[in-house]
Amino acid sequence: VQLQASGGGLVQTGGSLRLSCAASGRSFGTYGWFRQAPGKEREFVAAFRWSGTTKKYADSVKGRFTISRDYANNTPYLQMNNLRPEDTAVYYCAATTRGLILSSMADKNAYDYWGQGTLVTVSS
Repeated sequence: VQLQASGGGLVQTGGSLRLSCAASGRSFGTYGWFRQAPGKEREFVAAFRWSGTTKKYADSVKGRFTISRDYANNTPYLQMNNLRPEDTAVYYCAATTRGLILSSMADKNAYDYWGQGTLVTVSS
């Protein structure tokens, strides 16, 4: 089983990026996005159940980031708009075969599989 996040890069404040998470080996019930800035703990960004409409966003990204999915390619995406310097971090996709309930989605311990991460740098 492999997860690989991609789509990171350098962008100016106010810019946009779209991250994708390539998953191979099996299907998953819930995907999550987390990020880790230098010297900080890994924090929750967003998550959703592959089937259905259950989604959760961190307060810091609500209204700016959007999760979506491509059923044909079995790929989840994280669209990031209006990026800010404080969004600079390595972004990780995570997954579990379980369909997590809303209250568990922000818990990184609820995820069984993690990708290697992609760096997002937002310049001021």
